[in-house]
Amino acid sequence: MVARVIATPAALELIDYLKQQHGQALLFHQSGGCCDNSAANCYLPTDLTIGAHDVRLGEIGGVPFYISASQYQYWKHTQLIIDVVEGQGGTFSLEGSTGKAFHTRSRLFDDCEMAEVEVEDRALGR
Repeated sequence: MVARVIATPAALELIDYLKQQHGQALLFHQSGGCCDNSAANCYLPTDLTIGAHDVRLGEIGGVPFYISASQYQYWKHTQLIIDVVEGQGGTFSLEGSTGKAFHTRSRLFDDCEMAEVEVEDRALGR
């Protein structure tokens, strides 16, 4: 199975820090909106309701990662790479007070990976 979302060592380090500060139960959501899709937001599960139109891409640092269905259609040909940049992301994400912000980068799947993605999507009815 192709990893749809991965995290850099810096992102994994920040996730661990947030787990220590807020507890183990966190979640990520990448949606369209104010951040121009460049930031994955990290929330407490009580801060965001995952809906029927959200797609679970996988986990990073043991934390589930979701994307809105409309954004999934736009990004499904890429692997999302969650990284960290210095500064404040201007989002509602939990890392806002750390002086760091999660940042989404991406790379296109190669032909073999894309074939796997298409098979998985058909099996899941996407």
